[in-house]
Amino acid sequence: MYQYHCLNPIAKTGLEIFDKNYIKSDSIENCDAILVRSAKMHDIKLPESVCAIARAGAGVNNIPVKDYAEEGVVVFNTPGANANGVKELVLAGMLLASRDIVGGIEWVKSEKDRDDIDKLAEKEKKQFAGCEISGKKLGIIGLGAIGAMVANAASGLGMEVYGYDPYISIDAAWNLSRSIRHAKTLEEIYANCDYITIHVPLLDSTRGMINKEAISQMKDGVVILNFARDLLVDEDALLEALDSKKVKKYVTDFANHTVAGHEGILVTPHLGASTEESELNCAVMAAKEVRDFLENGNIKNSVNYPNCDMGICVSVGRIAITHKNVPNMLGQLTAILGKDGINIADLSNKSRGENAYTLIDLETAASKEALDELKAIEGVRKVRVVK
Repeated sequence: MYQYHCLNPIAKTGLEIFDKNYIKSDSIENCDAILVRSAKMHDIKLPESVCAIARAGAGVNNIPVKDYAEEGVVVFNTPGANANGVKELVLAGMLLASRDIVGGIEWVKSEKDRDDIDKLAEKEKKQFAGCEISGKKLGIIGLGAIGAMVANAASGLGMEVYGYDPYISIDAAWNLSRSIRHAKTLEEIYANCDYITIHVPLLDSTRGMINKEAISQMKDGVVILNFARDLLVDEDALLEALDSKKVKKYVTDFANHTVAGHEGILVTPHLGASTEESELNCAVMAAKEVRDFLENGNIKNSVNYPNCDMGICVSVGRIAITHKNVPNMLGQLTAILGKDGINIADLSNKSRGENAYTLIDLETAASKEALDELKAIEGVRKVRVVK
């Protein structure tokens, strides 16, 4: 029997993935897994029982990923599950920035009591005129699940699309339209594009990447869109560029006192993945990841441990071990099992930076003494009997 706790409301469709062997708990105590969306976890001390955190979404800035890795806790996310919802909002953002739709709507609302509003609208509509996006150049920084979908959709709308991503995956590359131009540098994006949209994670290397220097390399009248993370943009530099008309519009999904209400900025209240479909997709993916990990020990879409998949265990037993990625760890693990007279039927050892994960199928069940010895090895974080 497994226990899980939800720090945020998780779509019922996702929770229905858990069968009768799962109990939803009102607290994190004695839980095996935690499901979360936006709740801040940096001050949460996890009980020893927790071995998995599943974020129903892509970003994990609300989770102390490194700290939890050192405790042997595997953190999952759901990449791509909300990609279509964000893609559609990015396209809407480009259209809103190109034509003063919001201004036109507000004008009509303000003049709603005029008897001649129909005639007045024909006279005043020119003040809300804009441009079409077809034929314009769009630069996409980051070609992951969302960036690739934006690229393909924008290309279908007649835009000339430049994509920059030095770390693009093979799957993402295959999914891109052949019409997408591969930009080798950010400078190529900045120099050529009328619209620039950012789709990268918030890392030390990307924090404030859209800064004064980057903006200075952009075309005059550029439109910048940010539906990824607010801290990717140096907002002080951006306001200066808006005031000087270097930047025509800034469209962001992250409201704060700096950008809210400023002329030339369109701010949505973090609506990117706020669709019924996105929430359902994220919840289902997160629940499936947790089940496969708890029941089989398999890892898919972790942000702090490597992917590892040995399918369903057909041997007598299986143990899962999170540990430091250090020399001779595997030798120590197998030596203890061998000393206990346990034959290894299958084994998978994967590493990711400082963290490593080992799944071992056994022909006989491991004794308590052997398990205790495994836990006592320096660098071992958690030892879990999967079967």
